Formats: sequence, structure tokens, C-alpha cells
Amino acid sequence: MSVRTLTINNIPVAVEEGKTILEAAKEADIHIPTLCHLDGVSDVGACRLCLVEVENINKLLPACVTQVTEEMVVHTNTPKLQEYRRMAVELIFAEGNHVCAICVANGNCELQDAAIQVGMDHTRFPYRFPERGVDVSHPQFGIDHNRCILCTRCVRVCDEIEGAHVWDVAQRGENCYIASGLSQPWGEVDACTSCGKCVDACPTGAIFRQGTTSAEKERDRAKLEFVVNARSKQEWTR
Repeated sequence: MSVRTLTINNIPVAVEEGKTILEAAKEADIHIPTLCHLDGVSDVGACRLCLVEVENINKLLPACVTQVTEEMVVHTNTPKLQEYRRMAVELIFAEGNHVCAICVANGNCELQDAAIQVGMDHTRFPYRFPERGVDVSHPQFGIDHNRCILCTRCVRVCDEIEGAHVWDVAQRGENCYIASGLSQPWGEVDACTSCGKCVDACPTGAIFRQGTTSAEKERDRAKLEFVVNARSKQEWTR
């Protein structure tokens, strides 16, 4: 087993070869904010909250998909990074329709937590107010596209853990949205096993259990722990 040594925020760290900066930081108990990352599934670097500075590299790198190299020197919380992260969160709020007061995940939302962490109390960008729909055709669950931040955690957990391949990203650019089946109503997708993993993987209130009202969405922590260990321990459901 090869080991790589690096420095993160002036702290020497040794990790296995092939580990990412995010994994190395976790082993050193150094927090890097994320939204699209979910332990147990592949990373895509979508949210850009985990950007870090690496010495001798003239661009910011996403920690979740950047592998460590020998003698790498990483900075995770510089003033430049703080500004970029706040801007990223502001853009997420401006791009969608995130009304926390009437959201099922109010008080239990990773986007809210990220906003608090980066010190965001307003956005400098004009709100787009896009016209997005709500699909409650499934007998147990619903998806509110107004609250979706396109982190694709639902897509990856459904593909890589459940193996149902219900979700995907449709369209491009500002018209992107999470589609069920071949853009079918969720309730008409035969591949859906109603496992609820996408509900627990969703960092906001975009995917929810029907009958849940404001501030009532709670994730099944035991199920999320299963997601973390499913690959390594082959704890697959039937």
C-alpha cells in the first residue's frame, strides 16, 4: 500500500495513494464544506463548495475529485475561498425558488447549514424565479423542483446503491432538471422500488415523503449509514 504525504492548513497528513483531498482532510479532522458529496457514492464536483487552494497551481480545485499527490500543500479556508463559497451559495439561492419558511426541510437542510456557515444573509444576485413544477404522482413520495439544487445525489444513490436508475439530469444549462424515467411522472416509472434512498440522500426538501409539512422532514440516518457502507461491505437490499 503506497502512502502519500501532504500538508493541509499547515498540518502534515499521510493517506493512502488514490485518496482525494476531501478524504485526506476528513482523516485529519479538517472540515471542508460540501453539498453534492455523499459518502458511499461517486463524486462529481457539482456544487463547488469544496474548492481549495493548492500551492503552485493557479486555479482552485474541487477537493472531492482531486487526488492527493506527494508533498502537496493545501489551503482550505483562505479569504479567497470564503468569498468563492459564499458566492456559490448565493447563486444557488438566486437560481431556484428556495423559500425556507414553508419548506419541509426547514431546520434540517444542508443548504441552510451551508448558508449559515459561509455567513450568507442575502444574495447580491437577482432572483430568477423560474417556473418549476411539483410531481406528487408517486403514492409515497414527491419531488419539488423549486427546491432542487442539482447536486445529483439522488441520481447517484439510485444508480450506484439501489441499482434502479430512476433518476437522471435532463436538458442543459439553466433548463436542467432532475427527470424520473424518460421524463415520466415519478409514479409511472416501473423501475422505482420505493426504497426512499433518494429522499434520505437529498440535502434539501426537494424530494420528500408525502404528508410531510414545513420543518418536518427528517432523514433516516440508519439508511444513510447503509449508503456509506454498502459498497465495502456489500450490504445490498433485495
